[in-house]
Amino acid sequence: MKLVRRDLEPDGPGSIKIIPEEEDDMWHAYNLISEGDLVQAVTVRKVLRELASGGRDSERVKLKLEIKVESVDYNKEGSVLRIRGKNVLQNEHVKDVWDSFSLDILHQACDPAASADLAVVLMQEGLAHMFLIGRSITTTRSRIETSIPRKHGPAIAGYESALKKFFENVLQSVLKHIDFKVVRCLVIASPGFTKDQFRDYLLLEAERRSLRPIIENKSRLVLAHSTSGYKHSLKEVLDAPAVMTLIKDTKAAQEVRALKDFFDMLSDDTARACYGPRHVEVANERMAIQTLLITDSLFKNADVLARKKYVNLVDFVKNSGGSVHIFSSMHVSGEQLAQLSGIAAILRFPLPDLDDIEM
Repeated sequence: MKLVRRDLEPDGPGSIKIIPEEEDDMWHAYNLISEGDLVQAVTVRKVLRELASGGRDSERVKLKLEIKVESVDYNKEGSVLRIRGKNVLQNEHVKDVWDSFSLDILHQACDPAASADLAVVLMQEGLAHMFLIGRSITTTRSRIETSIPRKHGPAIAGYESALKKFFENVLQSVLKHIDFKVVRCLVIASPGFTKDQFRDYLLLEAERRSLRPIIENKSRLVLAHSTSGYKHSLKEVLDAPAVMTLIKDTKAAQEVRALKDFFDMLSDDTARACYGPRHVEVANERMAIQTLLITDSLFKNADVLARKKYVNLVDFVKNSGGSVHIFSSMHVSGEQLAQLSGIAAILRFPLPDLDDIEM
C-alpha cells in the first residue's frame, strides 16, 4: 500500500489518500473503511450526449466520485472490494474517528515488510494447494489436480508419467506465485514421501533449466508432514514444532504461536485462560490479561459504541503492559479464534471464578 497523503488526528477526524499496490491491500482497505465514511476515487464512466441533429454521442470520461459508505463487502477469491453508497458533495473529512485499530491497519498496510512472507504447498498424489500467508490474510494462489493411475502392474509407466506431469504443474505454480524477495520460507507438506519426491524434482529441474529463483533459495525449502493436500491440513503444518522453529521469524508464526499458547494454557491451567466477550471484559477489569487475542471482525461493527469498546480494550491491555494479537478473519488462525467467539485471553494469574459468570 502506498500512502500518498495523511491528514488526521488520532481518535479524531481526518483523511488519507492511498494507492493499493497488492491484493492484500484491498483487505486492509476493507478494514479501514466503515459505514458512514466518505470515500473518494477516480473512475471512468460512459457519458451520453444529445446532439442537435437528434442523435446521440457518447464518450468515456474520467470522474472523481465521493460516496457516503452504506456497506462494505470483500471477496477474498478475487481480492475485490465493493463499496455501496450514495454520491455526495465533497467533504473535508473522510473518516470521523481514527482510532488505534485504524492507525495500526494503516501502518501495516503501508509497510512493505508486512506483505505475505510465508508460502505453503500442501500436497498428496494428484492434488496440491498453494497458499501465501501474511500477517492479515491467507490466500489460495492455486489448486493443481492431475489424475494419476495406480502404481501397480502394467500401469506403472502411466503412473510415472502422470506423477511427473503433476510435479511439473506444481513447479510452474511455484515459479508464477512465489517471489523469494518477499517470501522467507516455502513449506512443502504432504502425507508419505510425496513432498520429498517433489523437492527432488524441483531441485533437479532447477539445475537442469538454470532456474535461479529456486537454486538461490533452496535453503528456504522446508519439508513437513500433513495428513492431506487440503486446506484443513494447514493448521497442523503450521503447528508442527519443527516448522515453527524454522518459520519463527515470519509474521504468520507470531499469531499461530500465540493461539497455540492459549490452547496449551486452556488445557494445562484452565483458570489462566478465558474466552468470550464477558469473561475477557471481567478479566480486563481485574487487570489480569497478559495476552489478548482478538479478531478484526469485532472491529467491523456498524455500532460505534461496540467498536469503541473493543478499541478501548486493546488500548487498555497495551497500556497495562500486556501484549495484543489482532487476528485477521481471513487468516487460518483467525478462523480458529472466530470459533471461540473471536476473543480470548491468557491471564497473568488464575481467575477460577470466571466460570461462574454467564457468557
